[in-house]
Formats: sequence, C-alpha cells, structure tokens
Amino acid sequence: MRHLKLIASFFKVSTQAELAYRSNFFIRLLNSFLSLGTGVLSLVVIFNQVETINGWSLPGTLALLGIYLLLGGLRGLFISPSLESVAGMDGEIWQGTFDFTMLRPVDKQFLVSFRNWRIYALFDVVLALGVLIYAIILLGETLSLGILLSFLLMLLASVILLYSSLLAFSALVFWNSGFLFTWIINDLFQLARYPVGLYPDWLRLILTWIIPVGLMTTIPAQALSGTLSPAMMAITLIFSLATLAGASWLFRRGLMKYASASS
Repeated sequence: MRHLKLIASFFKVSTQAELAYRSNFFIRLLNSFLSLGTGVLSLVVIFNQVETINGWSLPGTLALLGIYLLLGGLRGLFISPSLESVAGMDGEIWQGTFDFTMLRPVDKQFLVSFRNWRIYALFDVVLALGVLIYAIILLGETLSLGILLSFLLMLLASVILLYSSLLAFSALVFWNSGFLFTWIINDLFQLARYPVGLYPDWLRLILTWIIPVGLMTTIPAQALSGTLSPAMMAITLIFSLATLAGASWLFRRGLMKYASASS
C-alpha cells in the first residue's frame, strides 16, 4: 500500500508539472495522431500490393501495430521519463545529483522507475487501444476467454521485457556515464512495429533474444490471433521474468559502483 500511495503522489506531482505548460497538450496530441497516421498508412500502402507478408495479414499486422503503439505509450507514460531522469541526457548521474536519490528512504529501483510521469502519453495509450479494437473487428473472430487471457499474459510479459531492457541499459550508465546506452534500444524499438519474422535471421536473433524488442510485439499479436503455441508462451513468460531478474541485479550492481559526487 505504501508503494501505491507513493505512485499516486508521483503521478499527482507530475500531472501538476505537465499542466503548467498548456501548449504541450496540443503538441503532444498532434504528435500522437502523426505517429498513428504514419504507422497505419505504411501498412495500407504495403497491403494494397500484397494480401499477406510471410503469413501476416493486414488485421494481424494492424494488431501488432496497436501493441507497438501501446507499449510506446506506456513507455512514454512512466518508464522512460523516470529512467531518463537518472540515466538520460542531463540526468542525475551526469549532473552528480543522484546522491539525493540515494539518501531517500525507499527502494531505489522503485523510486527511479515510477517517480516521473508524462500524462500526455495517455493519448498514445487510448489511440493504441482503438487500433487494437479495430484490428480485432477486422479479424472477424470472437475472442474466447482463453485467447483473451493468453493475450493479456503475453502483453504483461512484453511490458516486463520493455521495462527490464530499459532498466538494464540505464544501469550501464553507472559504469560509463559518458555514453547514453538507452539510445541503442530507442533506435531498435522502431523495428518492433513489424513482425520479427520479416527480418533476416541474424537480425531476428538480436531482436528476439538479445535486445527483445521484436518479441515484445510479435508474441502478443500471435496470442491475439490464436496462433501462439503454449510452449512459446511459456518460454516468453520465463524469459521475461529472467530478464527482469537480470536487469534488477545489474541495477543493484550499478548502485554499488556509483561514486558519490561529493566523494
């Protein structure tokens, strides 16, 4: 309960800070519609030429795009703002102000993961849900309880993978504060808007098991279409939990590596 109250307080403070700049509302709304429009338009152009791509139809690929937008929205809502305040450009590690975070009487990983929110990213979440609903309508299938639960479980695994990947790359800043490691995943995440099976074998390997941005979108989309095997579902869930454990361990090691700015 204490952590939930802290999250509510963090959200309230961040909301007040965001609403202080009213023009950001229209800029963010325009950016959200542009991101949605370019993503959908690219799929329309592609599927006007072909009916399927490597077994993926327009409804299935549209569902994958919706998942990509949803993950991007959740990332922009709290994951990136919080972690970038520590490991991003002008973050606390760079400025030497991380000492104040270290002194606060709360779990450090929790604190750097949830303390900053950008409420305008909720636009991305809402638009992504709209794309997903439309894709489900196009699929023309009634979602069974099993498929729905499988999709939600794989979506949760994808959120865990996204958070864990960003946490791990953020933790690397403790070893080298002169390089923004999160830029790597920022660029690779753009590739997650398409099925991972479309890429060459070597790139597919990287996007699935090394920096698993492709796994984050393809697996939930397969679960939604009912084509995901129980074995792959179990592997994905175990892999996401193992990635979370590894990222948390790396972050704790980074905390031990951190040298106070006053030392």
